[in-house]
Amino acid sequence: MTNESNRVAIVTGASRGIGAAVAERLAADGLTVVINYSGDVKSAEALAKKIEAKGGRALTAKADVSDPNAVRGMFDAAEAAFGGVDVLVNNAGIMKLASIADSDDALFDRQIAINLKGSFNAMREAAKRLRDGGRIVNFSTSVVGIKLETYGVYAATKAAIETMTAILSKEMRGRNITVNAVAPGPVGTELFLNGKSQELIDRMAKMNPLQRLGTPQDIAATVSFLAGPDGGWINGQVLRANGGMV
Repeated sequence: MTNESNRVAIVTGASRGIGAAVAERLAADGLTVVINYSGDVKSAEALAKKIEAKGGRALTAKADVSDPNAVRGMFDAAEAAFGGVDVLVNNAGIMKLASIADSDDALFDRQIAINLKGSFNAMREAAKRLRDGGRIVNFSTSVVGIKLETYGVYAATKAAIETMTAILSKEMRGRNITVNAVAPGPVGTELFLNGKSQELIDRMAKMNPLQRLGTPQDIAATVSFLAGPDGGWINGQVLRANGGMV
């Protein structure tokens, strides 16, 4: 494996929330980080400055992950700037909740485009271009296990990612590249908190035996483990980072 200080990680959807925490943690681990964003350039640039102020290396890369050409261009930019890519963290995603009966075509199509096709686009590129010894970390959700109402389409996109994770890990045979997924439970981010009553948030926080919401840093620590030297023997797995909820 490439020396930690020379390793390069692309983190999709990294301008805020869990993605930003992951980018910050990997930079602290010594990796050079490519901060992908689709619209929020201000947050992405602020994160890059924050990482560099702490002595890390970061580059921002605008790309809509649902567009294969944009994803290809992001890998091109990372290779041009740093010589190669070692780690892909497939974090970009959206969550639109509705019962299956009430899910309209736009809700379905958008989540498929970003969560599933977007993750596939980045996985496909990484499968061809990651340096030997690399790591792919995809994002699922613990709702695949809990199967909560109104999460049908969202959880379906993530269940598909779990299946692709296991299959891609086998397809990387001979290159010393591991492929795993992290499946967070409820995490106190804008994505999760938006539109939920305090009563619902409190109830979901108590669903796990540790009786709190996860933090972006909890999830970043899990990704750090899978992307770092200590996670090298974990492959083709889904790690449910949820405080014991399921």
